[in-house]
Amino acid sequence: MPGDRTGLVPCTIVGGSAPADGCPTRVTSSGTTLTCEQVNALQLFGDLPRPVLEDIARRCRVRRFDAGEHVLHHHEASSELFFVLAGRVRVLLYSPSGRNVSFRDLDTGEVFGELAAIDGGPRAASVVANVDTVLAVLSRRDFLDLIAAHQSVASALLRHLVALIRKYSQRVYELSTLGVEERIRIELLRLAWEAADGDQGAELRPAPTLADLASLASTTREAVSREISRLTRSGLVERRGKSLLVRDIAKLSATVEDPLA
Repeated sequence: MPGDRTGLVPCTIVGGSAPADGCPTRVTSSGTTLTCEQVNALQLFGDLPRPVLEDIARRCRVRRFDAGEHVLHHHEASSELFFVLAGRVRVLLYSPSGRNVSFRDLDTGEVFGELAAIDGGPRAASVVANVDTVLAVLSRRDFLDLIAAHQSVASALLRHLVALIRKYSQRVYELSTLGVEERIRIELLRLAWEAADGDQGAELRPAPTLADLASLASTTREAVSREISRLTRSGLVERRGKSLLVRDIAKLSATVEDPLA
């Protein structure tokens, strides 16, 4: 696959010992371990019995990607399912001019590549590692077998797909009806909600780059810079070294039409 220098590394059982939970530790040649606990923490696999988790761990392969490397390319003909073991990836599309539009960032435990794994079609988007990232890879055949054999996996997949449809429907609404300034504020709000429990201030550290916000809001870095400056003058945000402080989430939310729609 383009951008990956390591190739697929099958998981192997080390020795004959097992930890206290009874699940053998599996390691790759790079030293990454994959245990039943790690598999159990992955999206879709939370309600499976331990023997099934052990079988998934045995079938998984592990890949490492450096920050900035492509994991998948749009329209690529591949069908594996991916889970983030460590790090973060971004799902995006590129325009013919090279501008990118970001759809979502995925953290530890989350899944991607599900569409091609279900129907065998080409990849619907590109995926890039935001930081140094370790992924667990499951073949399409093994994934379809799991869906057929375990209702909990099928149910979790349906819930996951419904959540994606809701999220992307909201993005279509925002891009179709909201102005650039509101879209930028909404993306700041999303980041602030992830970083805070309530509607008070939230520190975004490290601060999102102008390019990141522009990609998320489908606009330009210049437009983002102007809006951040405007919000700074109004006291809603503040730059603090490498951080961006959203001083009052509730007040910022009040400037956006239907921010929770």
